[in-house]
Amino acid sequence: MHQHEKLNYVEFAANDLSATKAFFNSVFAWEFVDYGPEYTAFSNQGLDGGFYKADMYSHPSGGGALLVFYSNNIQATLDKVVKHGGEIVKPIFDFPGGCRFHFKEPSGNEFAVWSEKK
Repeated sequence: MHQHEKLNYVEFAANDLSATKAFFNSVFAWEFVDYGPEYTAFSNQGLDGGFYKADMYSHPSGGGALLVFYSNNIQATLDKVVKHGGEIVKPIFDFPGGCRFHFKEPSGNEFAVWSEKK
């Protein structure tokens, strides 16, 4: 259900839609609906969204938003990210309230994963 004035959708650039889709499907079990050759959408992932074909990417060091996944087994999630072609840009580190790591998916967008414990 859509909620008035609440976040509803997020979009990311992706230079390789096929690799990005395969990565998120393999690591996080996302399913996609293609809307032509230059756009694909995902839903039921906490926040719906999509990827559009472009030679850009989102990273927090350049001012982009950082979207953060939750994991109840952070090491297992990190292992899946690496196995399926993700690049770890910040290994697991502690912060008040838990730990997290940052990764880039095949098109270069940076995300993070956090957990309460290692």
